[in-house]
Order: sequence, then C-alpha cells, then structure tokens
Amino acid sequence: MEVTEPATDRAGERPGAPAPSVICSELDVTYTVFGARKRVTTTEGEQPWLERMLQRRKQIDVGAVRKVHAVKQVSFVVRHGEAVGIIGRNGSGKSTLLRAIAGLIPPSGGRAWAAGRPALLGINAVLLTGLTGSRNVMIGGLALGLSPREVRERYDEIVEFSGIGDFVDLPMSAYSSGMGARLRFAISTAAAPDILMIDEALATGDAEFQARSRERIAQIREHASTVFLVSHSNAAIRESCDRVLWMDQGRLIMDGPTEHVVSAYEASHRKAGR
Repeated sequence: MEVTEPATDRAGERPGAPAPSVICSELDVTYTVFGARKRVTTTEGEQPWLERMLQRRKQIDVGAVRKVHAVKQVSFVVRHGEAVGIIGRNGSGKSTLLRAIAGLIPPSGGRAWAAGRPALLGINAVLLTGLTGSRNVMIGGLALGLSPREVRERYDEIVEFSGIGDFVDLPMSAYSSGMGARLRFAISTAAAPDILMIDEALATGDAEFQARSRERIAQIREHASTVFLVSHSNAAIRESCDRVLWMDQGRLIMDGPTEHVVSAYEASHRKAGR
C-alpha cells in the first residue's frame, strides 16, 4: 500500500491538523452469502444419446454457503473537513467499507470509529415505497436527528432541491429510480451530517442536478464535516475530493492526493488494456 502523508510531529499528528473524524484500524469485513449454489452437471459412461441427454439434467448442489472476504486489513485516518473519494473496480470492497464505517455491517476484525453520526446515501438504498415522498421527507429528517419543527422548516427546500415537484404527494412506488435518488440525496443532506457518505449518488440526475449536488457537498465541507464519495466517475472524484483511497480486491492499494491517486489508477487501467 502506498500512502502519501504530510509530515507529522512526535505524537504522530500533523501540526495544526483538524481532529480525526473517521479512523479505520486493520479493518476486516467478512460476510456469509446463503443460497449461493453452484450447479455442476455430470454424465456417466457411454449411454445411448437419450439417456445421456437426461443425465445432463442431473445436477449437484455444491457450496450452498459461501464466505466473502470483502475488506482486508484496511487502515486510514480521515479528518474533519476532508472530502475523500473511494475508487476501484466493481467488487473491490468500496461500498462494504462505507457500510462498515456507518455501522451497518459488523467488522470481523479490526475497528472502525466515527466521531458523530454517519449518514450513508446509497443509490440502491431502500425507500418506503408505500408512503408518499412527503412522508419520506418527514421520516428521513427525523432519522437524521431533526425535530419535527426543523423538518417542516426545511421541507420546501428539500422538495425544491430534489426537483420532484407535485410527485412529492404520490407514493414512492410511482417514482423513477432517478427521482427517488434525488429525493434521497436532498433528505440526507438537509441536516448537514457530521459524516456524509455518498455511494454513486451523483451518477443519477441530469448535469444540472449533479452540479447542484456538488455545490451542496462543498457547503457541507464548509461546516467542518467529512464527505466520502464512492464513484466510477473520475471527473466527479477530481472535482469533489481532495484525497482518494484506491481499493482493489478488498485491500487499500493507495491513499493520497486526488490527482496522484486517480492518475495512478487510470495508468493501471491503460496498462491492463481495460
């Protein structure tokens, strides 16, 4: 793992550095997948063609339970005010890492510590589809720690930012995936959480909404909060983050300034011919 860090004092702290907001120490996450069955077919001998055809339909279940080692010995420190991008191929452990920091997945080894309450915004997060957007705004705001009065005060701003208009009074089941993602982003950022964790959320919406989303992230950073952004868009990472973690097969490959890490990641893809 390559790590780029400024000079530290004798206590290991950067002089004048903000306090840590997230610390991961040799974090390991292993989870079990049930019902992951691998099917294999068998044939026996030189039976007549019809018997061989029937025999091919005989299948044996193997590996019905599988262990997935998604995050492996990951360590880093993130400080208040930092915007950190997380990049890597599909299945590299990016989303699992965020969920472990948010406390949604228990670590199987090591520790993850967060100063404050992380708010994880994932594009695949489940909304209460049987309720209206209006009810989801209220429930989501309360879940973020806002009082009912604070939610009502911010209600119009949340709906306007999401751009869903009159659909706010319809059940979420009537929304497109993009509308749901925009409303989720508007709700999650309404309270300016201490730690905002965004999992591919900026991939949804038109260019105007993505630009407004980046502006909202910048506003959150001004309040000394911390932002994590998982994205396959290197352009979004470059624009929104000043530091990047590169994950591969569950391991932290590189941690450093955005341009340094993203350029190395892109070079590795060119070398591999991807």
